[in-house]
Amino acid sequence: MRAAILVMLLFPFAVAAQAPGGGERPPPAVTVVTLAPEDVTLTATLPGRVLASGIAEVRPQVNGIIVERTFREGDAVEVGDPLYRIDAATYEAEVAAASAQVAQAAAQLRTATREAERLQELIDREVATEQNLDTAIGARDGAAAALQLSNARLRAAEIDLDRTVLRAPLSGFIGRSLTTQGALVTAGQAQPLAVIRNIDPVLVDVTQSAAEVLAWRRGLLDERLAEAAPEVALTLADGSVYDQTGLLTVAEANVNEQTGVVTLRLEFPNPDGLLLPGMYVQVELPEGVARDVILAPQRGVSYDRRGRPTALVVNDENVVEPRELTVMRALGSDWIVSGGLADGDRVIIEGLQSAAPGATVAPEELDAAAPAPDAG
Repeated sequence: MRAAILVMLLFPFAVAAQAPGGGERPPPAVTVVTLAPEDVTLTATLPGRVLASGIAEVRPQVNGIIVERTFREGDAVEVGDPLYRIDAATYEAEVAAASAQVAQAAAQLRTATREAERLQELIDREVATEQNLDTAIGARDGAAAALQLSNARLRAAEIDLDRTVLRAPLSGFIGRSLTTQGALVTAGQAQPLAVIRNIDPVLVDVTQSAAEVLAWRRGLLDERLAEAAPEVALTLADGSVYDQTGLLTVAEANVNEQTGVVTLRLEFPNPDGLLLPGMYVQVELPEGVARDVILAPQRGVSYDRRGRPTALVVNDENVVEPRELTVMRALGSDWIVSGGLADGDRVIIEGLQSAAPGATVAPEELDAAAPAPDAG
């Protein structure tokens, strides 16, 4: 009886010991992604500020008292729209005085002209002397010059009178008024009366390091990069993408000696007035197109002891091979790889713990429709 019980107790251990020898373990399952080359547009994310494309400060060009403001703060104005009126009584009087001087000078010119013509007739009859004629001609020319001077003074007086109405020098949106009715203003004063800003289009100034600019230009010269499309995308402060694309208008041919950056200016249409001067934004600036590169998932790329990026690839015999990669930069959740991977390579992205180089695995293609596993 005891012998039977001992045999029953030892039987499971005998079966377990035989199991490893009874057959080979199946290769571990790994999840792979099959790669294919493609053209990728390289972009640089640069911070910037929105600027008005035009700014005009409204300042008086004559002295006087503000008697009327003819605009509503915050409204759109057009070039030439009246904004303020200055008391014009003094300037109207100056125009009237200048007009009288013109009339007087014109009368003197007519008198001097008739005198010169009369003396010319007397000279023809040999009744007057040449000296008298010369004196008359000089008086006529002097009267003509006096008339021109009077006309110039009249024009200056009319200009001053016209400037008693301050008009918009720029189309755009006018801000708050910095003066009130009854205030005394002077020509060329430092304080503007109001500021007009043109915000359609708007400008965005961004800075890029000189090293990045140099790398981009070298890439174009070495033909490692192709010219990218000129459109520039804009991300707003709330993370949303602006629905209008912009253009790079100018890149300064100068590096700031203190910061080592180059200033780039971009222009964006702003028909709805969504972008306002001073806003913080981020610009996705195309730098070039990398031809025939591989997008490798970042979760399938690791680094060796020397800090070199590597990936594990399953070959045609389902054997794991290590690859050393040449990585250009990140693009979302992928690495842009220019060397080390080829068309059709299957990169392991799950099951890396059981996939040692040289081991045989059972690869399973990642279902593109399946959600990515939670990194946490």
